[in-house]
Amino acid sequence: MDKQLLSILVCPVTKAPLEYDRERQELVCKASGLAYPIRDGIPVMLESEARVLTADEKLGGKYPT
Repeated sequence: MDKQLLSILVCPVTKAPLEYDRERQELVCKASGLAYPIRDGIPVMLESEARVLTADEKLGGKYPT
């Protein structure tokens, strides 16, 4: 994930910053509790495509960058 792109992307629901989860290939928003998939290197920033974070993920530490 390009760090410059990540610095300008925000959650479409809350406008909060996103964290990159390299292992799952997702952009995570703790504020909304959603994880947006990255497919073929392209972030899919649609709420309907996002995965809802588990309680553990919401409370857990930072995602790897």
